[in-house]
Amino acid sequence: MTGSHLSMGEGKEFDAIRTLLAQWGPRATGIGDDAAVLDLPPDERLVVSTDACVEGVHFRREWLTTAEIGERAASAALSDLAAMAATPVGLLLAIALPDDLDDDLADLARGVGAAAASARCPIVGGNLTRAATLSLTITVLGTAVAPIGRDGARAGDLVFVTGRMGGPAAALRAWLAGKEPSRADRARFVAPTPRLDEARWLAQRGASAMIDISDGLLADAAHLARASGVSLVLEFARLPCVAGVEPRDAATSGEEYELLVALPNDAVPDPEAFLRTFGVPLTAVGRVVAASATAVQVEDADEQGARGHDHLA
Repeated sequence: MTGSHLSMGEGKEFDAIRTLLAQWGPRATGIGDDAAVLDLPPDERLVVSTDACVEGVHFRREWLTTAEIGERAASAALSDLAAMAATPVGLLLAIALPDDLDDDLADLARGVGAAAASARCPIVGGNLTRAATLSLTITVLGTAVAPIGRDGARAGDLVFVTGRMGGPAAALRAWLAGKEPSRADRARFVAPTPRLDEARWLAQRGASAMIDISDGLLADAAHLARASGVSLVLEFARLPCVAGVEPRDAATSGEEYELLVALPNDAVPDPEAFLRTFGVPLTAVGRVVAASATAVQVEDADEQGARGHDHLA
């Protein structure tokens, strides 16, 4: 991987790139050529994902600082690598920037850089253009000897989630009601943590299938079930929730960026060891059963009853 940047010419576009690089420092590498060149570990496979974060769709500027917008967008993209148990090796950032945010470009870069630094992921390129609405499209590249897909779950596996559910939805409800979220709920929405190290830990212990929770636990459980050709039975009573959030709301909370993982019954890791290592819980929330017409069955649901309800993508 080329470490230094190429010399760039004069002009507003190149000045903007220099603003980005000034914020990223050693976190960015090899900027200035037409494409990035990466060195990959031998015998590993390349894992690539692209994620878009668009103003008015994924966030509102009045809710977040510009730095928080950048950090959240990069973290969401990196979470896709976590879902495959991949190690990040590069991030490319395409920014569509409104004119009124020119003076905030450094803050946007600072947020992206913070997420990249936390994930130990170099920033290797991107693009900058003008637009009426702020958007960030982030491509992340990672490597893995054996990537974990969402299609490997088998009947008899147990289903686990990392962390606690419901914070992002609670923050969103507060904002939409004209209130300020709690500090904890706001942090979960603004600065999600891609579970990269946790995913590799689980992969090393036999994880058969994995997905990051971006659409909500029930929706992503259905994605995993259909990809694997199985059904999942989830127990709401076991669902780990943040304070003040009920299991039903937590199960539909999107943009969690926690992991939903299936593990063979004879390869279940020690949740206490997981908690000691990463500081977040690993909780058994269900099991994998043979495929039926119902992708996700819910047990121990609230009084309204969700047993047997089919949650489709």
